[in-house]
Amino acid sequence: KMSGTVILLLDEIHRLDKTKQDFLLPLLESGRIVLIGATTENPYMNIQPAIRSRTQIFQVKPLTPDDIASAINRALADHKRGLGDYQVDLQPDALDYLTHATNGDLRSALNGLELAVLSTPASDDGTITIDLTTIQQSLQKPALAGDTNGDAHYDIISAFQKSIRGSDADAALHYLARLIAIGDLNSITRRLLVIAYEDIGLANPATASRTLTAIQSAERLGLPEGRIPLADAVIDLCLAPKSNSGIKAIDEALADVENGNAGQIPDDLRDAHYRGAKQLGHGIDYKLPHNYPNGWVAQQYLPDNLKNKHYYQPKATGRYEAALAQRLQQLKNWQRDAQKSKKR
Repeated sequence: KMSGTVILLLDEIHRLDKTKQDFLLPLLESGRIVLIGATTENPYMNIQPAIRSRTQIFQVKPLTPDDIASAINRALADHKRGLGDYQVDLQPDALDYLTHATNGDLRSALNGLELAVLSTPASDDGTITIDLTTIQQSLQKPALAGDTNGDAHYDIISAFQKSIRGSDADAALHYLARLIAIGDLNSITRRLLVIAYEDIGLANPATASRTLTAIQSAERLGLPEGRIPLADAVIDLCLAPKSNSGIKAIDEALADVENGNAGQIPDDLRDAHYRGAKQLGHGIDYKLPHNYPNGWVAQQYLPDNLKNKHYYQPKATGRYEAALAQRLQQLKNWQRDAQKSKKR
């Protein structure tokens, strides 16, 4: 039984499921608890809106290399809680590596330093010399922010796609390396295929098939060898011409459908394979394009309320889509000529 106001500190509050988070609501509303929640995840993605609306969110930034260096120097001088009882000579290049390779994670830096000190024999005068090689062996791998589910992971994925979209091969390879380092092959392959269709698209459609081949090769090889076809695919995507005309076209069409702007399918296009279809007027005046010159004939395909709608707007960023644009313009010219002939 609680007496008065209780200060409740919940570490890793994102681990509470919805039911447990909801349990806190009446206590927050009544003022029975002052909640302090700590999380390494994005609260806007992992904490219930009702909890967020009753709290203030403060973002704690990663420590800078200078912050890490100050903490390391304090640990080396602290006789009670640190390594002050040891005579440690931490070389400048080792300190620089320790402050940068841990990416703002002080715990990793201190653990690496402690392991280096305790595992390095002292010289005759009692000095423990920590050089760059020793620190690298103690850390094993740099501390990378970004597991396969956390907020930092999605930041890397976002930066990865935006770097490819922006045609920066160096940046894209950097983020690819970060994803490879955490072993997230599934996210890499899925994102590459999305990029091939979303960002390169009709500017160079062959890129998509090459990307798929690279993905299949990477999945068969596994890591680390799979990094080679992945890198080739990333460079190919970065340097390919870009077009998002396809995704823009389908999204605009979907918006019409979702907003109820669909309309009646023209009778000429409706299914006419069953007995009685002609009595309904279905398919009677349909014109088969193959029976006409150039495989085209003037005919209305969109519903009446959308007959002048143009979803696809080609971009001339690649030779393939430039050819599509020419073909589309030719079709428009034929359509215009057919309308003029009809008015005569």
